[in-house]
Amino acid sequence: MPPPRTLRPCPKRPNCVSTEALDAGHRMEPLPYRDLAEARRQLLGILGGMPRSKVVEQDETYVHAEFRSAFFRFVDDVELVFDEKAKLLRFRSAARLGYRDFGVNRKRMEEIGKAFKEKVSGR
Repeated sequence: MPPPRTLRPCPKRPNCVSTEALDAGHRMEPLPYRDLAEARRQLLGILGGMPRSKVVEQDETYVHAEFRSAFFRFVDDVELVFDEKAKLLRFRSAARLGYRDFGVNRKRMEEIGKAFKEKVSGR
């Protein structure tokens, strides 16, 4: 299995969240999982069920999805990396353009995280 990909750091702008960020404004906790195949299947199902989402790249341990805003059609990029060694799903969600996102990326990742935890751990 290839080593896990690395996630780019969040810019100083407040329109990004990441499990790799060190500051509280950008930081979110990674999501634990037990079985890679099941976690990946559940994640792809969650992403596929979200409005205006499109998976644009994926492999065994990586998923890149795009989310478009309803009105202006701005694109946010969500990258997710399955860290098999640590059994953690790491991620980064960021707006491509602009400065603020009014918490959209954090809210999206909280929603994905909640659904992922429920499906993967059965809670």
